[in-house]
Amino acid sequence: MHNSPSRTEPPRKRPGVSHQTNATPISSSQADIRNKQVFTKKKKLSDKVLPQSVRDLVPESQAYMDLLAFERKLDSTIMRKRLDIQEALKRPVKVKRKLRVFISNQFFPAKTDSDAKEETAKASWELRVEGRLLDLPQPNPSNRHETKHKRKFSSFFKSLVIELDKDLYGPDNHLVEWHRTQTTQETDGFQVKRQGDKNVRCTMLFMLNYLPPQFKLDSRLARLLGIHTQSRPVIIQGLWQYIKTHNLQDNHEREIINCDPYLEQLLGKSRIRFADVPQLLQPLLHPPDPIVIQHVISVDPADAKKQACYDIEVEIDDTLKTQMSSFLLSSASQQDIADLERRIHDTVANVKQHRIQREFYMGFSDNPQEFIADWISSQTKDLKTMTDATGNKEEERLADYYYAPWSQEAVNRYFYSKLQQRRIELDQVLKSSNI
Repeated sequence: MHNSPSRTEPPRKRPGVSHQTNATPISSSQADIRNKQVFTKKKKLSDKVLPQSVRDLVPESQAYMDLLAFERKLDSTIMRKRLDIQEALKRPVKVKRKLRVFISNQFFPAKTDSDAKEETAKASWELRVEGRLLDLPQPNPSNRHETKHKRKFSSFFKSLVIELDKDLYGPDNHLVEWHRTQTTQETDGFQVKRQGDKNVRCTMLFMLNYLPPQFKLDSRLARLLGIHTQSRPVIIQGLWQYIKTHNLQDNHEREIINCDPYLEQLLGKSRIRFADVPQLLQPLLHPPDPIVIQHVISVDPADAKKQACYDIEVEIDDTLKTQMSSFLLSSASQQDIADLERRIHDTVANVKQHRIQREFYMGFSDNPQEFIADWISSQTKDLKTMTDATGNKEEERLADYYYAPWSQEAVNRYFYSKLQQRRIELDQVLKSSNI
């Protein structure tokens, strides 16, 4: 026996024999593309589990099967955690921090020319409003997103209004306003300059920039739900809890809410559809109250270094959210895992092929005569199946079968078909040479 078993044929099949006829020749590039497609398809469909015969032959392979079972559990856990992270990222993850506001001012006295004894510059003052977050966690140097991201002071506010003394600066110049727009450039502080040499009382109104937007509830609705200022989803959720607690949902039409006297007074209807709640709540939701700070701008030189500090509670995105996003977007480990998966698939495919070759040769060594007979019988069946040939196995074994009257005609037809095929090939060669 000089032939070795083919990689794609089962045991006891004649190796290295192709039964395909009239094959259409293809170019090398087409062959490469087709081989890549077939390899990709086989790689996706291949199984990493070792056959039972290999495990029986090599008991040490059970360690690989144990690792495979552990890998399945680990993959399941990681997938479940990734889904949990994706769901958590859909919800706003906020933490409360203290924003310390620093308010200071500096006075610039009037300047006079010593020779002419004339005033060259009038007295003025400068008010500064700055701030920074307190109790920030220590930045992680390995997290590039965390070290680069630092919120500016103005990003915490939607608007800032400074109201100066109306008697000193008149009705047209006593207000200093800053409002957020789509093109606003964030800053670390605000500065206000005015002329004057007297102490100025001012009122500062800070409107926080809530993300998502928050609303102040009407006093009646606030007492009913126990919520003062919150986002719209939280307010609707609180109203739904109130409806469930007081069993206000209609027993037959579940989308209908039967209002109690308190809800009827607020919403103006005895029966409402829950889908209409956001629209009905609109008149009861107002902008949140601003943070009001009273401050005195002193022109006394002794107060130049004094600084007022105020702490404001703000909500910021949890740094863990950034880490979770970077974990979901990281692809470096995924590429390494894909390479290892490819190597495992190739190794298991080689093991399976070696098992087929071993069974092939072991079958021949155990009983060569029976092996050859079974092999020839199997190849005969395959050949008849592939060529659609029919016949009787017992009759074909006898020599008289080939002396029948039809045999001469069959031989003539066979040679005629061969001659026709050869003639066509010669015609194609002549045509190509003439061109």
